[in-house]
Amino acid sequence: MELLLDFATLRVIWWALVGVLLIAFALTDGFDLGVGALLPFVAKTDEERRMVINTVGATWEGNQVWFILGGGAIFAAWPFVYAVSFSGFYLAMFLVLSALILRPVSFKYRSKRPSPAWRSFWDWCLFIGGFVPALVFGVAMGNVMAGAPFRLDNTMRAFYEGSLLGLFTPFTLVCGLLSVAMLVLHGAAWLGLKAEIGPVTDRARKIGTIAGLLSLALFAVGGLMVAYGDMGFRITGELDPSGPSNPLRVAVEAHAGAWLDNYGKHPWMMIAPVLGFLGAAAAIAGLWRRSELLAFGGSSLSAVGIISTVGLSMFPFILPSTIDAQSSLTVWNSSSSHLTLFIMLVCTVVFLPLILLYTAWVYKVMFGRSTTGALKTNPDLF
Repeated sequence: MELLLDFATLRVIWWALVGVLLIAFALTDGFDLGVGALLPFVAKTDEERRMVINTVGATWEGNQVWFILGGGAIFAAWPFVYAVSFSGFYLAMFLVLSALILRPVSFKYRSKRPSPAWRSFWDWCLFIGGFVPALVFGVAMGNVMAGAPFRLDNTMRAFYEGSLLGLFTPFTLVCGLLSVAMLVLHGAAWLGLKAEIGPVTDRARKIGTIAGLLSLALFAVGGLMVAYGDMGFRITGELDPSGPSNPLRVAVEAHAGAWLDNYGKHPWMMIAPVLGFLGAAAAIAGLWRRSELLAFGGSSLSAVGIISTVGLSMFPFILPSTIDAQSSLTVWNSSSSHLTLFIMLVCTVVFLPLILLYTAWVYKVMFGRSTTGALKTNPDLF
């Protein structure tokens, strides 16, 4: 069977699609996480907190679909990457899932009792459910850039030789804090769009501005650590983008500063980091000018730029190895078969537009601000 697209092209398409899914998760569920992390600080009364919760209450479940789709896409398109990352980062993933589980439980039980202590407990659970995943996702991204301590034997079995505490290094913590700042800024911008104008949006504007400034600073610090640190990998042997999926078939070496190589070869890639900085600056300006669309658009563009910077800097690497560079996983050596990628692409072309249309319809139906007054007239609100 002759397929319409060659193997190398399909690999690049699926690398880009996984990136799109991760960005979609950051743009949608990202503001849910940001609102959760902001909840105890922007809302002081029970009515204010209920109103803040209801800005995300109608859509958070749908937004998590992008997280599931991203994990499924990695499993199907990049089985080697899935096997190494989900087994090696098992405890970190367990920590994330445990925190995420707190969200539906908190939504369900918070208003079951009128006790202030009871409701405050679940409010802080929502904070944990927003802050911890944001932090760990950033730490995980930092570990992807720095490399993971794994190796493959000659039968393609993966052996991970790291630990949970080993994931937290100065660079990965900078990445984790950048992720938190980025999503808190995004959450503050969302509250500007969806929350009742008043004390809550004023507090969100102030905290969001701080988060935006931290995003700019941490993104710059992270960039300097990448440029002048000891991380980076290069392919040194002959490269066949259409070759078999065997991670050991291409020669790779660690090389400090190699993550900047792509910007020299393809200057257009500089759009990504520039977008990361300009988007955050636009979001800050939007918050202070009380321009909700500018703030949310800026925070969205900043998230797109920051995440894209990681992917474009590392291409064609997906998960390099710090203990055996030869075992590093790339776009060219760790994908599923040609036929599998093609069939999945056909399914994606059919179903992804339907998901996008349904998502757009949901947001159109749910358009409008959450208000404290609605809490008294609508018994279905949280």
